[in-house]
Amino acid sequence: MSRTLLIEIFTEELPPKALAKLGDAFAAGIFNGLKSRDFLEDGAVATAFATPRRLAVAIGNVRAVSLDKTMREKVLPVSVALDADGRATAPLVKKLAAMAAQCGKVMITPAELERAPDGKAESFFFSYTAKGVALPVGLQVVLEDTVAKLPIPKVMSYQLQHGHAAGHTVRFVRPAHSLVALHGDQVLPLTLLGLDAGRQTEGHRFLSQGRITLADADGYATTLAEHGKVIAGFSERKEKIRAALLASAADDQVLMPEALLDEVTALVEWPVVYACKFEDEFLSVPQECLILTMQTNQKYFALTDSAGKLRSRFLIVSNLQTNEPHYIIEGNERVVRPRLSDAKFFFEQDQKKKLADRVPLLGNVVYHNKLGNQLQRTDRVKALAAAIATLLGGDAVLTTQAERAALLAKADLLTDMVGEFPELQGIMGNYYARHDGEAEHVALAISEHYQPRFAGDALPTTDTSVAVALADKLETLIGIWGIGLQPTGDKDPFALRRHALGILRMLLEKRLPISLAQLLSSAAQQFAGNANFKDPGNDVLPFLYERLRGLLRERGYSPNEIEAVVAQQPDRLDNIIERLDAVQAFAALPEAEALAAANKRITNILKKTEGVGNTVQQDLLRDSAEQQLFAAMNTLKPEVDAAFAKGDFTTALKALARLRENVDGFFNDVMVMAEDEQLRNNRLALLANLHVMLNQVADISKLAA
Repeated sequence: MSRTLLIEIFTEELPPKALAKLGDAFAAGIFNGLKSRDFLEDGAVATAFATPRRLAVAIGNVRAVSLDKTMREKVLPVSVALDADGRATAPLVKKLAAMAAQCGKVMITPAELERAPDGKAESFFFSYTAKGVALPVGLQVVLEDTVAKLPIPKVMSYQLQHGHAAGHTVRFVRPAHSLVALHGDQVLPLTLLGLDAGRQTEGHRFLSQGRITLADADGYATTLAEHGKVIAGFSERKEKIRAALLASAADDQVLMPEALLDEVTALVEWPVVYACKFEDEFLSVPQECLILTMQTNQKYFALTDSAGKLRSRFLIVSNLQTNEPHYIIEGNERVVRPRLSDAKFFFEQDQKKKLADRVPLLGNVVYHNKLGNQLQRTDRVKALAAAIATLLGGDAVLTTQAERAALLAKADLLTDMVGEFPELQGIMGNYYARHDGEAEHVALAISEHYQPRFAGDALPTTDTSVAVALADKLETLIGIWGIGLQPTGDKDPFALRRHALGILRMLLEKRLPISLAQLLSSAAQQFAGNANFKDPGNDVLPFLYERLRGLLRERGYSPNEIEAVVAQQPDRLDNIIERLDAVQAFAALPEAEALAAANKRITNILKKTEGVGNTVQQDLLRDSAEQQLFAAMNTLKPEVDAAFAKGDFTTALKALARLRENVDGFFNDVMVMAEDEQLRNNRLALLANLHVMLNQVADISKLAA
């Protein structure tokens, strides 16, 4: 008979940031373990539950006994099982006795074995039917295995106080107080963490009607909600909080990052939203500070108007439902006030000292013991930003602003506000620079030079910001790699992959006409004289191209299309998209496949004949097919070159499609590797010229299957 299975571990408060992951892992472990042991019927579905004090899962259509299985086990190789006279050896007799005990048989005879090929030799195999296992037996193993593999951030050790195992030490994420195991309405005789399974659990710490007895597995969530004031499902609780926040915000906008929603969901069992206020005087502080204070320290939800300006009203999610919420509201307003006062104090104190006056103090802050301090790093970024501003075609104003922004970019690390909230670095520098009277583009670059911070983040908006952002990321990428700390496997402690993607996105999306090799070289030059540094340019370039492939795949281009362009290791990325679009358009032409195959053939021929020139002597073109190809190339070349010069790569590639008939004719009728050396070299030169034409926009041989 199949019924719903319920397993619940009731504990002390679980770590909120890990709760969702723990709940999902617990449910998945039980479900997958039972499925692999054939306890689940078709259509069985697991429902995960996770509250601040419990991990649980309900699974429908769970069998009381697993299905019988037909097993086929290898016994021994025939050469080991039989002696020279074909009689059973001692190892075979011993093995059959062990297998008989395992299968519940009195004995197994050699006549019951199957002789079959096993690789290059033959072996004996034994087939039998393994009877199904009772659910408590199989589930005990699954439960213990699941709990052992939970992604617990930090394991606690504690001693059991009650029961047959009192005094024993147990290790789990938090002390566990009860275990529920129901199959339908039947309690399963399981033990875990020193606890015996039963049917009783607990509800809300304050709102519950007392201990709750569960009649059956199917009524778990409903019973907890009605009698225990607990919404057991994590997702259900989260969406209830989201809806209540939106309703309480009314015409305002509620700031509810998913990470904060998840954390608050993990802190409450019966969520209720209340509105609170703080004094308007705090609105003189940059709103990012106030928002971060409320979100990080208090888990509150800030409100803004439709224009994004912070309100002095905020929302809290309480775990208590009461008819007199003013005590909760006043308490939270009283708690947040000192936090906002601290932020106001930090802001006012920081403004008493200019950013420029803080810069020399960066010499006291270690960047890396092999790369010096933050002041030395600032000098490198400043010089590199000036060089990039020049490459961007900037005038003296842009160069001066880029240098100034780079000089001040890290100064806010020494402010009280950033010391309290490191997440505000750059943002506070922007505010303080404006207060100090710095130029608008300089102040903006101080905050924007961190962009893009993550995948999908906005790019810097001005040339000044771009120059400093590129310099900052290049200095980190080249410097850290240059002292031997490049990413390995999934380890990337200095986020060099993220820095590389930021560099590529700026070059690509901003269409910056800058040489990659020149950027890497300029960055490496900033470390001249550092004995710990070795120029990693030759290793960083392939690393960048690999990240570029990933970026372009995200934009929907096929691997072959991407390879056609990236395999040429383009030094500039400002026209990559146009080249890819041209390759896409060319690949759709009926001539594309044949020309791609021909180009691949030409590439292979030229690889084997390096050193041959590219000057074609017309009088040595003897066959009509090579004469016609030469004429067609000369006719087409001005058109292709003109289109390429204008950046019209699609026209250039499409024009090459007209060569297909001549190229096919050449390979059908002309012997490239002729015995006559002059003829052979002349034909190779013709192919070399054709190769240049075909690969001017992209290596179209990569389109060949």
